[in-house]
Amino acid sequence: MAVDKPTAHQLRVMPWWLVLVGLLVAAALGWLVLDLLLTEADRASQPDTRATLRIDAIRTGLTVVAGTGGGLALLLAARRQWITERAQRHQEDVAAQDQAHRDRVQSHAEAVAVAAQRHQDRQSSAAEHDAAERRLTELYTRAVELLGNDSAAVRLGGLHALERLGQDNPGQRPTIAAVLCAYLRMPAGNGEPRETEVRRTAQRVLTRHLRADDAAYWPEVTLDLAGARLVDFDAAGCTLVDANFTAAAFTGTTTFAGAAARGRLLLGAAVFGDVVFDDLNADGEVVLDGARVGGSASFDGAAFDGLSCRRSSFAGPASFRRATFGQPTSFDATRFEEDATFREAEFVGALSMEHTEFGGSASFHAVRFTNMALFRWTIFGAEALFDRARFTDAANFGRARFHSMASFRDAQFSRPPQVDQARAVTDPGHRWPTGAVVERLDDDWLLLVDR
Repeated sequence: MAVDKPTAHQLRVMPWWLVLVGLLVAAALGWLVLDLLLTEADRASQPDTRATLRIDAIRTGLTVVAGTGGGLALLLAARRQWITERAQRHQEDVAAQDQAHRDRVQSHAEAVAVAAQRHQDRQSSAAEHDAAERRLTELYTRAVELLGNDSAAVRLGGLHALERLGQDNPGQRPTIAAVLCAYLRMPAGNGEPRETEVRRTAQRVLTRHLRADDAAYWPEVTLDLAGARLVDFDAAGCTLVDANFTAAAFTGTTTFAGAAARGRLLLGAAVFGDVVFDDLNADGEVVLDGARVGGSASFDGAAFDGLSCRRSSFAGPASFRRATFGQPTSFDATRFEEDATFREAEFVGALSMEHTEFGGSASFHAVRFTNMALFRWTIFGAEALFDRARFTDAANFGRARFHSMASFRDAQFSRPPQVDQARAVTDPGHRWPTGAVVERLDDDWLLLVDR
């Protein structure tokens, strides 16, 4: 808050007549004193005494005049000293005000200079940013144009140009990944070899930057390859964030071995040749509903937080050895045409295999079912092996069909399994759970009933 300074009084100049008046007053005072003393001296009777008194009177009058004049001189000197001091203070105040004014002018000039410099820096930075963005846009546009060229060699150059652009500009990586995914979702033509090589290269560009232990890793890049045609797709060791492969067509050997799935991994209605999911680590749901595997499928050592594999088909052998299933798992209405093994797997969540069909051997040897296990209406076309399996919760085999030997040797049940209306072919090799009630229907079929 500003403090008001006291207003200085205007200095008035002493007029000349005031000095004259002072002198006249001193003279008048001396004359008056002299007159009074002379009057008193004249009253003396002796001439000698009268003369002496008159001399004293004159001396006293002169003394009064001199004293009055001296007093006036002292007053004038005091006034002169006061005026000098005021002038000195005035000069000091003026000098301080001038200095403060110069300081304010200097501060303002410095503030203006700093503001101007900042403005210039912002303009320079904006110009550099605009130039960089224009160059980036030009490079991106040129690379995309190359990707759309009729020549396979030019398209390969476009792929590598996009990859280099993404490596140097992290902010462009999601866009570049989206462009590569869009390219792979486009129709693949008639399997022309050069186009196949271009698509393989596009796949490698994507997966090369999805391995978290690699210096070229592009974090938080998502893949949208729904409906894409992929050849020998290799995502081994990749980190897949909310990846979408719905209805994708995988030819050759596809591998997700050692991959880490963050979020959902969508593979519904996908078509595979041979596929490998060994040691896959998924912290979200993996969806394989309606998927078709034409060759072998391996999920050995995989860890699923949740797996949905409804209405899928496996034409070749399928292996889920030592796999771990966390949340509820469903293989409802899925068909395994050849051998399927879940040996030493662990189902932490509930398992549903209702209406599932096993064309070959179904092995659940030493499997641990921590939660409910449903095998209702399941068809076992060959051996059904549950040796040493452990059922911690309810197990239901109601209306299941065993077309070959069923073995529950050394299997452990926390409660009697439900087997109502389950049927099995007559086979001397059956090993039913302890206490199971088996009745003969005819020469070919046995009927299992609950107690």
